[in-house]
Amino acid sequence: MSTIVRKLISTVNAAKPVAPYNQAVVADRTVYVSGCLGLDKDTMQLVPGGPKEQTEKALENLEAVLKAADSGVDKVIKNTVFLKDLNDFGAVNEVYKKVFNKDFPARSCFQVAKLPMDALVEIECIALTGSVETKTVQ
Repeated sequence: MSTIVRKLISTVNAAKPVAPYNQAVVADRTVYVSGCLGLDKDTMQLVPGGPKEQTEKALENLEAVLKAADSGVDKVIKNTVFLKDLNDFGAVNEVYKKVFNKDFPARSCFQVAKLPMDALVEIECIALTGSVETKTVQ
């Protein structure tokens, strides 16, 4: 039986975790990205503005972590979006579809009671690494 490598991903190009967890973990060819907030990586503060601005920054952080894991948004298979207020769903989708604009991954979106640092949005994902071929089946 061969050994599967578990890689712990850390990059200075995204906000650091705000609790005891890694930015991402790669197991075999699967990347598990921890929830990304709309944090400025230099100040570790939420970006000013509302759900749109926090979503933009959260996705920027997510993309940086994916890149560090040798992946990318084109290899994401599942996103989970957590919102403080589900009324922000439309504003978040406007930003989201600029990043995920084709071959959409599966996605869930939930309103939650509270997010770390009183954030308005948090996004986590599962992605693949290596060569990935996308096929549409109907």
